[in-house]
Amino acid sequence: MTEYLDHVARIQQAWARERPDLDVSPQGVIGRLHRLAGHLTEQLKVVYRRYGLGEGEFDVLATLRRAGEPFERAPGELAAFTMVTTGAMTKRIDRLERDGLVTRRPSASDGRGRVVALTAAGRELIDQAFTEHMRNERRLLDLLAPDEAAHLESLLATWLAGFETPLQTGARETRPGSGAPPDRG
Repeated sequence: MTEYLDHVARIQQAWARERPDLDVSPQGVIGRLHRLAGHLTEQLKVVYRRYGLGEGEFDVLATLRRAGEPFERAPGELAAFTMVTTGAMTKRIDRLERDGLVTRRPSASDGRGRVVALTAAGRELIDQAFTEHMRNERRLLDLLAPDEAAHLESLLATWLAGFETPLQTGARETRPGSGAPPDRG
């Protein structure tokens, strides 16, 4: 009987043969997480594309939508919450504005500042896209049993806390540098 070796197991096997002096077991977790992230990203992009959005545009719209009324943020806040440079954020906002999904206007609280706000069309689009996005994530997560998914979530939250500072329970995402990951929802 032949044992099935996934891509990562084959790499580990080759390294173990070539460098028996090294412990290659971390590749079992890190390599699989890396490959899985690529597969998941491709599956998530299917929904984004269905709504004419790229991953970055979806992030911007989702960040604005979950900000609550009046569904706006300063461009620098958007960049911090989606973890991209301000230059990359400008390109995303330009495209979304061109498509009528966001508007730019002067800030009411800072005379020199500007804010980016969802338009009615932008809110409608992100509400539809996010609903489908959640159905898609459920479909992907349902590849695991419910207890496996809950255990994995707990493990990942613990591991991620070693890299990011979690927000206090009940705190709103109101400040840049909050440790928030890219939105994806």
